[in-house]
Amino acid sequence: MRQTVLNLEESMIRQVANAGMGRSDVLKFWFGESDEVTPAFIREAAAASLQQGEIFYTHNLGLPELREAIARYSTGLRTEGAAPIAAERIAVTSGGVNALMLAVQALVDAGDEVVAVTPVWPNLTAQPAIMGAVVNCVSLRPVAGQWQLDMDELLDAVTSKTRLLIINAPNNPTGWTLTRAEQEVILAHCRRTGTWILADEVYERLYYEATPNGCAPSFLDVASPQDRLIVVHSFSKSFLMTGWRLGWLVMPTSATPHMGKLVEFNTSCAPVFVQRAGLVAIERTADVTPRLVNHLKTCRDTLIPLLQAVPGVQVAAPRGGMYAFFRLEDQQRFGDSLETAKRLVVEAGLGLAPGNAFMVKPTPEAQGWLRWCFASQDVARLGQGVERLRRWLAL
Repeated sequence: MRQTVLNLEESMIRQVANAGMGRSDVLKFWFGESDEVTPAFIREAAAASLQQGEIFYTHNLGLPELREAIARYSTGLRTEGAAPIAAERIAVTSGGVNALMLAVQALVDAGDEVVAVTPVWPNLTAQPAIMGAVVNCVSLRPVAGQWQLDMDELLDAVTSKTRLLIINAPNNPTGWTLTRAEQEVILAHCRRTGTWILADEVYERLYYEATPNGCAPSFLDVASPQDRLIVVHSFSKSFLMTGWRLGWLVMPTSATPHMGKLVEFNTSCAPVFVQRAGLVAIERTADVTPRLVNHLKTCRDTLIPLLQAVPGVQVAAPRGGMYAFFRLEDQQRFGDSLETAKRLVVEAGLGLAPGNAFMVKPTPEAQGWLRWCFASQDVARLGQGVERLRRWLAL
């Protein structure tokens, strides 16, 4: 076994979840998914495909009709003046995680330098490390509970030696989102340094600020089709399809055939019946995503004021995503987020994700922070969870 693999840390979120396995009394907000079932018409499309016997291999890059539908969908979300997205730039993948790993495999060699903006979902920093890259982190900084990027620090970190810059915005766990102006600055800088950008934009539609297209700013709005840019998307979040494992990549057309080869050596292709479900989902996005976003905004606007009213808690409303990332101010008592999250499960029946999970190494910015996934069908559960937290803090 490679030493790099042996050195990989077990998911801290899973460690917390394992502490609550088998306990029906725990309110679970630790994983990044809604507890709402995938809409029936999406499930029925998959069932119909199976009944028709669509259980064989298909094109490495995905069903042509799904790639075309994704291209139309993505183009429809772009702002005025943005380049349209051609189907030749799309690769269908077996989930967003698979899409990210394929992109890293395509771009990173052992010893390459990679810069990642953190806190971030741990897969985004683990994947280049698995490939043998050197991962350097630029940390967002919390200001009154709201996380912000020091642009000068980021630009100083990305040099001509930097092979890849990884950015997740809207961000998991903080909800931080890049502005259009920041994206333009970053893109121009990476053009000068020759650095590829890997943009994880799976939360693009889960955005709560007013914009003309109802989406968070995307690098696809400002980039040309030839830029060194790969954008990752997933059906998981915006279409309530986490367990289906279906995603896609947008890349320069010159990269697409080579990505097809990597798909072959990883998964061969995404299952046809899952792609049929994705096709119906994306063609009927108006029946899924707007309602979901409105509900998530209600969840956010319910949870955040309740947390803000708890003594010793610091939190700001996220602009995007499905998480409240909050800080317990008593650092002497709550320094280690992993241990605090485990205690909350055992002592309060409350399941949250530890802030440590989103840093390459636990740093002062991670300590005392917890992530709460507010994607709950039953909004009342959020209030019940806050009450459990309040009582526990008062002990």
